[in-house]
Amino acid sequence: MSYAVKEMFVTLQGEGLNTGRRALFIRFTGCNLWSGREEDRATADCRFCDTDFVGFSGDSGGRYPDADALADHAAGLWNARLDEAEQGRHRLVVLTGGEPLLQVDAALTSALKAHGFEIAVETNGTQPRPPGIDWLCVSPKAGTEVILRAGDELKVVWPQPGLDYKAMEDWAFTHHLVSPMDSPSKAAAEAAAIEFVIMHPRWRLSTQTHKAIGVR
Repeated sequence: MSYAVKEMFVTLQGEGLNTGRRALFIRFTGCNLWSGREEDRATADCRFCDTDFVGFSGDSGGRYPDADALADHAAGLWNARLDEAEQGRHRLVVLTGGEPLLQVDAALTSALKAHGFEIAVETNGTQPRPPGIDWLCVSPKAGTEVILRAGDELKVVWPQPGLDYKAMEDWAFTHHLVSPMDSPSKAAAEAAAIEFVIMHPRWRLSTQTHKAIGVR
């Protein structure tokens, strides 16, 4: 199987429980909830996405012919700026999109594991979970059928009319997070998210710190 990757880069994880960790992001093209084209946003299942996942960028974007080719390139990017003594330590890869689970499979997770990566995935939860994932973050979208109801992080973008967060509290997640929606009404979304956590102490606030400090 080949893999279509929008971009691949080393950064710091900006959200959730792994915030602040050095991470290699692999952003896959394509999503089942929105085409990624602005002209389709008004009719998409997810209308607030803030990520460009269409086409290939110059940051290692492209089509990789197989899992080994993608994993080999990922390992090279991880090592590029590290001293030799640091190259094999604490490797974290974040598979994101778009919707990564349209492409991520057992062959890829196995190839990444062979390079010593801990594998995190950020998904909308509508696709099956392949084997080999160490950290699963599910961000449900209102009006969609979420089949991944167990994992490490349940991250709700807030506010989202029609999202039944009370039902989600019965799902088997270790951590429950609320993230303010990034939109022209961001200040109002932040206030709403803070108030939500004040009133629902099982949940905690997760902000996009990478945007605040100016990293990708």
